[in-house]
Amino acid sequence: MKIRKGFILAFLTIGLFVITGCGNEAGKAAENEEVTLKVGAASVPHAEILEFIAPDLEEDGVKLEIVSSTDGIQTNQQTADGDLDANFFQHTPYLEQVNKDSGLDLVVVKGIHIEPFGVYSKKIDSIDNLSDGAQIAIPNNPSNFSRALTLFAENGIIELDEAKSGDYTIEDITKNDKNLEFVPVDAPLLVHSLEDVEASAINTNYALEAEFKPLEDSLIIEGADSPYVNVLVSRPDNKDSESIQKLAAALTTEKVKDFILEKYEGAVVPAY
Repeated sequence: MKIRKGFILAFLTIGLFVITGCGNEAGKAAENEEVTLKVGAASVPHAEILEFIAPDLEEDGVKLEIVSSTDGIQTNQQTADGDLDANFFQHTPYLEQVNKDSGLDLVVVKGIHIEPFGVYSKKIDSIDNLSDGAQIAIPNNPSNFSRALTLFAENGIIELDEAKSGDYTIEDITKNDKNLEFVPVDAPLLVHSLEDVEASAINTNYALEAEFKPLEDSLIIEGADSPYVNVLVSRPDNKDSESIQKLAAALTTEKVKDFILEKYEGAVVPAY
């Protein structure tokens, strides 16, 4: 009986050692497990920047799955629903407007860059040559609609209600000597609208996709001090997760800053 008890005790001790050892190995495996982040992004420059950082980020244990974004409202909804872990395509005023209109609670993780907003034309080569009654296409979402009107006002083409400081609409135009007609257009279609209107106010990501050189080809353009910083966005529940914070850190290195400055030649400006 003593021998039997000793045998059982030894067997249990060995079993416990094996289980503990396996547990330690499993723990180590979990610690070293690669995390995949699904990030919605506009193709230019956002996806290009993400593709640039992807190899370094993967070495740090985070693999990027970049999902093309062409519909900002849908991309934000997918982020809120958990179909995407984060997104990178929009500026803060746009995010705030979508949160308000759609009842979402998305949050800014980090400001990354500014894309100065410009006005382009295939029919005139100077903003001074705008004809009387010319049609001007501008983004139809409220934040960028206001942004476009502000750009025209800052260049002395129209005047806006001085009692307001943003959220401008057509009704806020107090002076319009050339009787310009501002036509709301879906942002992705603004480049195509150049065939039909005299000028279009186009977000820089779409201008770059159309192979415009914003600093050279625009009639007027915002300065680098624009408040419309493009941001990395996620949900409150995952904003502070290790993987999201690694992504934010990777997007704001000196290496990325040099990449942006060299590749986009001032059409995209780092905001950090």
